[in-house]
Amino acid sequence: MRYRYETRGIILSRIPSGEANMFVTLITPGLGLVRAHAQGVRHSGAKLAAALTTFSESSCVLVRGKEDWRIAGAILGVNWFSQFETVSARLIAARVSGLLLRLVVGEAHDPELFFIIAGFFEALSKLPEASYEAAEVLAVLRILAVLGFDAGKIPGGVSEFTPQLLMEINIDRADYVTRINRNISISGL
Repeated sequence: MRYRYETRGIILSRIPSGEANMFVTLITPGLGLVRAHAQGVRHSGAKLAAALTTFSESSCVLVRGKEDWRIAGAILGVNWFSQFETVSARLIAARVSGLLLRLVVGEAHDPELFFIIAGFFEALSKLPEASYEAAEVLAVLRILAVLGFDAGKIPGGVSEFTPQLLMEINIDRADYVTRINRNISISGL
């Protein structure tokens, strides 16, 4: 019998597989970054479809198979995509998620990644549009640090995206962006 893992997860990407299936990449607090197979999600009226949309935070049941993970159940918690009020918030969320997926090959078992993304998505849903770029810079710096690509000082806690902290980031924004670009180019990814 296979063990079932019950965890919260944020869906970062979905890739169609076959006629009705989907490969889903999600970030969880306990398992880190997981790529899982979801069966029958693309059928009309599929029970898991709403809980496995991109940028949704759901309670998921994962089962580890011989070669990969499988999603056995999911209940929608928050649909962050619908919480983002502007197109630019959605684009920035997609850029940060895409960068994370590009930097992590396989699976990453670091719980801090979940809290960075969760805090970032919550900030994008509540902050004014003028703060989006600073939040993006801060999220990317934290992701790079967790993955070992940056050793510099980063202000604030793991999931903290307060307006005061973002104003601090804006002051030295050019230096932070230079640091990010240098670290990404050094990574070779």
